[in-house]
Amino acid sequence: MKNSAAPEPADQIRLKNDLIAESGLIETTRGRHAIHCLTVIGTIEGHTLAPDNQKTTKYEHVIPLLVDIQEDPTIEGLLVILNTVGGDVEAGLALAELIAGVSKPSATLVLGGGHSIGIPLAVSARHSFIVPTATMTVHPVRHSGMVLGVPQTLRYFEQMQERIVGFVAGHSAISAKRFTQLMHNTGELVMDMGTVLNGQQAVEEGLIDSLGGLDDALHYLYKEIESGRGQKASHKNS
Repeated sequence: MKNSAAPEPADQIRLKNDLIAESGLIETTRGRHAIHCLTVIGTIEGHTLAPDNQKTTKYEHVIPLLVDIQEDPTIEGLLVILNTVGGDVEAGLALAELIAGVSKPSATLVLGGGHSIGIPLAVSARHSFIVPTATMTVHPVRHSGMVLGVPQTLRYFEQMQERIVGFVAGHSAISAKRFTQLMHNTGELVMDMGTVLNGQQAVEEGLIDSLGGLDDALHYLYKEIESGRGQKASHKNS
């Protein structure tokens, strides 16, 4: 008679369900390797609170989570799933820098949309995937609310845009020049500048690494984890 695994305590199951319901997070997957799934959904909320009727990803919650993923020896890889309209520029860029700094195998998967400041997040992992039906909107930095119409304000926007362009070009196959051209396209969006790319176009432009879905992203992570283990073993034996 085979020994079956002991069932989880009810309070532990309840805690996991509450975690998923409140933050969309799971601790780790139960597949071949321990992969942490991080979701970036809706608006990326930064220093200012978003309206109550909006789905948000709060960056002050994600920052310590990413630190824990890096530090926890039981977590072997990170999968970031995105369906975001964008949001706070500095918060989104900060999260992208943290994801890029995770030393464990990491992958991003764009579902639905990876717009605006969601683009740096989409390219921040070691490998990025996008489904064919997803879209990505590339546009210049915007600001809501009142701003001072002085040269210093314009220069601030330029510097912020340069930071975004530099990050995207540094973490994908698209050049800074081409990404800027897509940003300043005036022939596609009504009453705005920018470009909307579908999944196939995003890959063709070099913005995203591969066209694929959940299985492709997990297969990539498994391969990277197992390759890393093999390298460690051969290094010890040498």
